[in-house]
Amino acid sequence: MKVAVGRPGTVSGLLLRMGQSLFAAASIAVMVSAFGFSSYTAFCYLIASMGLQALWSFGLACLDFYALWVKRDLLSAVLVSLFVVGDWVTATLSLAAACSSAGVAVLFVRDVNFCRTYPQLECHKYVVSIAFAFITWLLIAISSLVMFWLLASV
Repeated sequence: MKVAVGRPGTVSGLLLRMGQSLFAAASIAVMVSAFGFSSYTAFCYLIASMGLQALWSFGLACLDFYALWVKRDLLSAVLVSLFVVGDWVTATLSLAAACSSAGVAVLFVRDVNFCRTYPQLECHKYVVSIAFAFITWLLIAISSLVMFWLLASV
């Protein structure tokens, strides 16, 4: 069997999981630094979703690191199916949070000019945080597809 890029227990899998964790943490950090984010449910949902994503990805990155360290293969059917379910759940939550937050940001910036009326809201930070959330979702979508393909081949 060919080695899939992003497979658990490989360097590419470790880098993919670290990227997911770092971009999710960056999304949280930028959103938390923005004034007034907690007044809007979509932004709070983004924080919660990215927090879950960061924890899930960091845990799997630690598992990948351990597998690389002890030179162990992580391709058991039970483990891969757990990865598939976890990745699909977190990918769905991340996409929903990023899309709902993007909708609120577009409403604020373009539709009602809320950001011009209240410049203390720091809307640019909202947009940067949402961009990080979409990058996180892209990385988790890649890994969830890889896990799904691995589950089919195990």
